[in-house]
Amino acid sequence: MRAVAYQTAGPIDRADALVDVELPDPAPGDRDLLVEVRAISVNPVDTKVRRGAKLKSGEWKVLGWDAAGVVRSVGAQTSRFKAGDEVYYAGNILRPGANSELHVVDERIVGRKPRRLDWAEAAALPLTTITAWEMLFDRLEVRRPIPGGARAILIVGAAGGVGSMAVQLARQLTDLTVIGTASRPETASWVAAKGAHHVLDHSRLMAPQVADLGLGSPSYVFSTSYSDAHLADMVQLLAPQGRYGLIDDPPSLDVGRLKVKSLSLHWEGMFVRSTFQTPDMDKQGELLDQVAALIDAGKLSSTAGTRLWPICAETLMQAHRLVESGGAVGKVVLEGWA
Repeated sequence: MRAVAYQTAGPIDRADALVDVELPDPAPGDRDLLVEVRAISVNPVDTKVRRGAKLKSGEWKVLGWDAAGVVRSVGAQTSRFKAGDEVYYAGNILRPGANSELHVVDERIVGRKPRRLDWAEAAALPLTTITAWEMLFDRLEVRRPIPGGARAILIVGAAGGVGSMAVQLARQLTDLTVIGTASRPETASWVAAKGAHHVLDHSRLMAPQVADLGLGSPSYVFSTSYSDAHLADMVQLLAPQGRYGLIDDPPSLDVGRLKVKSLSLHWEGMFVRSTFQTPDMDKQGELLDQVAALIDAGKLSSTAGTRLWPICAETLMQAHRLVESGGAVGKVVLEGWA
């Protein structure tokens, strides 16, 4: 099968940063699906792994943790899917990625592709949707009120892939006032179009901007980037006993600041369930099915932004550069094989 891979970790400006290769067709295990990949998307995790993963000599590393495609065959112990089903999923970071014509994935973390979306629109969603859903409902528990806190959530970096889904899920599935942040006119417009009640500028202090809304102190903050730089601001604006969640990897975080308001800290990593094979691993497939139903009902939309063709090393290198630049609005997606 055709695939895009690399053998040496490092920056994207190297000629061999990503390479077109031919690899053996994979075979599904007992709980697996073998999927013909029709579209993929690129996430920050792809670029982080490409820059830093340690590889064995001669090993080809295939990235890609978002895909949409058609089930070709199923393992002996699968029960949810059959050959010909259209699916979307984010995969398992410990297994080969989906930047290949054929991909093997555990059926428990796979959802049925939304019918109203094309392949690229569907591939934009899984990793960011699972991340946003788990942060909102499993980590921050936004359906459980904070005494005295405003029924509001601040989503920092709301124009990115995760933020775009968090805005939509919070707006459609909760009674929260949704406050998103952006720093450019085009990103602010994107956040508003995804359903945020208010859009603030995260290049300026956010606590005064939140205060000016007259809502009171938000109960929840969902931070997607630069959490260390914004921490003091978040502590100031959050309600006492509020919940602060983040998904980025700050080099340091002064969590002692949270004590003054008894704020709780919540980290979300969407690969945890598949990495540790947790008993509730199948919740990821279930939530993707729920999201597909919401999309088909017209309540949620894809976060696909930049669309590229075809899936190959040259195009994927372009996608990695765009993701690393921080200038992407929504998700960078690739579809089809030349």
